Amino acid sequence: MPEFRPTLWGLDSPFFAPLWRRVAIVVLAGGWAIVELLGGSPFWAILFGGITAVCIWQFFIVHDYDTRPKDAEKEDE
Repeated sequence: MPEFRPTLWGLDSPFFAPLWRRVAIVVLAGGWAIVELLGGSPFWAILFGGITAVCIWQFFIVHDYDTRPKDAEKEDE
């Protein structure tokens, strides 16, 4: 397993390997952006919309989380 090297926001952390955590963060940030937009706060809506976009990009497009069990990795070797 490669050594973990944190980045600026740490979105490639092993903490985010489970799919449900990544989806929950994207839904919460996107939902909050909608709440702020409906509440008449465009600055906060844009801010949380940007956070949502960055999370979608990092979680589902750029980074490939290996969610296989550790036993499966041993069988590959």
